[in-house]
This record gives sequence, C-alpha cells and structure tokens, in this order.
Amino acid sequence: MLDCRAALQETNGNFDEAVDFLRKKGAKVAAKRSDRDANEGIVLAKTNDANKVGISLNVTSETDFVAKNDDFIAFGNQLIDIAVANDCKSLDELKSADFEGIPVSEKILEQVGKIGEKIDVTSFERVEADYVAAYNHGGNRVAVLVGMTQEEAEAGKDVAMQIAAMNPVALNRDSVSPEQIKREKKVIMESMKADPKMEGKPEQMLTKIAEGKLGAFFKENTLMAQPFVKDGSKTVEQFLKETNADLNLTEYKRLAVG
Repeated sequence: MLDCRAALQETNGNFDEAVDFLRKKGAKVAAKRSDRDANEGIVLAKTNDANKVGISLNVTSETDFVAKNDDFIAFGNQLIDIAVANDCKSLDELKSADFEGIPVSEKILEQVGKIGEKIDVTSFERVEADYVAAYNHGGNRVAVLVGMTQEEAEAGKDVAMQIAAMNPVALNRDSVSPEQIKREKKVIMESMKADPKMEGKPEQMLTKIAEGKLGAFFKENTLMAQPFVKDGSKTVEQFLKETNADLNLTEYKRLAVG
C-alpha cells in the first residue's frame, strides 16, 4: 500500500503512470537482486482438458518463506494456466505470452517489486502423448508428467508417484545415455580395485562382476525395471502390463525444487 501511494504521489495521481512506475521499480529490484540465488520456490504440473499435453514449471524464489506464501503459489498457478491455455512449447514462449495485458516476463518483474525477492521461471517441461498424467507431490516440491499410450488415469497417477518417490534416471535400460553407463562402469571398476578383497583378482573376473553390478544399477535406477512402490513383488513394467496389455510409457519428466 505504501508503494502504491508513493507511486501515485510520484505520478501526480495518474493511475496508468503509477502502474508503470511500479513496474519500473520491479525491474530495479530485479537488477539489484540478479546476483542472488533463487533455490527455493515451487514446481507445478498440469495437463490440458484433453489430457494430451502436460506442462510443468519451476517457479523460483530466494526463500522458503516466500515459496509457502499463498500469493506466490497463486501466481505460480496463474503461470501454468497460461502455459497450458496457450499450448506453450518452450519457456521463451511462456515468458512472451500475455498476462493481463503485458508479457509474462514483465509480470514476473512486477512480482519481484511487490515481494522484494528474486523470482523467476527457470524450468519448463512439456510432454505430449495419447494420454498424459500430471502429479504434484509434497507441497509443490516435486512435479511429474507421464506420457502414456492408453488412457489409464489411476495407473498414470501411480507411476507418477513412483517417479516422484524413486527419481529414476531413465525410462528403461535403452534410455540410459552411453556417457552415464560409461561413468557408472568406471565407478564400479575403481571401487572394486580399491577393495582389498578384490586384490589379485584377474581383470576378466572383475569385468564380469562389474557387469552384474551394472545390471543391479539398471534395476534400481530405470523406471520400468524398478520394483513397483505399491507392490514390491512386481516391477513397474509388470504392473503396467497387468493393468492393460497395450499400455506403454512414452516418456516422463520430473521437476524438483532446488
């Protein structure tokens, strides 16, 4: 209220000029805080009405106090509503989209001036599939999108919860990057060579043991091979096939605060 009064005084009561004054103030605050870390905030996931496209965003703030503020959370929800309504394909498209007559990027600056913290949208994910499930977990600390070949809402939610909790590195073994596999093999080999129990073992034996450990890595860290959190006697892949023989996952995206 004090800022609004000062803006009106500065602009001789001209409402439009006062709004511009506040927007400029927001830009000045943003510039002053540009070197500050914004590692808190919220993540949100939402689909369109047809459940064919899902978008997730990371809306950042400097402090947990602001991240829990109702106005900040409402602002984040307005942003994701705009992203979904405009079928935005990228973060740049979102920041260029209209928000009450001005670009989203300028609206963010307004919020910086209003709240006094560095605020931004730093991550944008999009999934398009025959059916997309969206899941928000843990007080907007984790958000998940899951692309599926069939409409299975309950299964989609269960898999999204799995992804939120277990944070797999890839959809399946084939989806793990060669670089990550090479890095994992190197870690396994070096840890074995540093183990006194492995001293003197032939290289061929170490390689064979390493392959077994790598298999365990895939089982623990790829989504389809992970034990299903609701029933550890089956994998996620088995759960999906039992739900619907034609059901497959096309991709997933997981965002987490920080």
